[in-house]
Amino acid sequence: MAIGEKPQIFMPPISLKAKAGSASGTLAVNPEALKKAEMAMDGLRREFADWLAEDIAALAKAFVAFTQDLSPENAGALFRAAHDLKGQATTFEYPLIARVAASLAKLMDGMQSWEAAPLPLVAAHIDAIHVIHRDQIKDASNLIALTLAEELEGRVVKTIAQASFKQCAADTRAS
Repeated sequence: MAIGEKPQIFMPPISLKAKAGSASGTLAVNPEALKKAEMAMDGLRREFADWLAEDIAALAKAFVAFTQDLSPENAGALFRAAHDLKGQATTFEYPLIARVAASLAKLMDGMQSWEAAPLPLVAAHIDAIHVIHRDQIKDASNLIALTLAEELEGRVVKTIAQASFKQCAADTRAS
């Protein structure tokens, strides 16, 4: 596209309605097909529980490795495990786990140095994820879990701000 040219927007045709319904656009789904799809989803939900447990175990394992060796590789593995959990927990019907995992990923990503990540705050995130999973808290409005998530998020914001302030002060002294 040349400078000054108007951008063109391409809208691909949506053919799902044509495949699943009538030409009028109303969906006419075969009840038997719907029943099969619901049964398949129920089977996947059972697998979701196993997948979520595996993701939480991977996060805990990454944390243990990080506490034993504060290396860039272990910090990266911890960040990736939190980031993966953040992306998948909502699919697994645990939005508060996703929220706490997002807070942990933000902490690990927001520190000026991965060595400066406060281990007690990291551990608090992992413990919160374990509790939410153990107690099967799927309701995003659960007051106790919601309060815990908000507190962890607040501590992450403060920790990152303090780390940034300390880094700025150190840079100022060095110049």
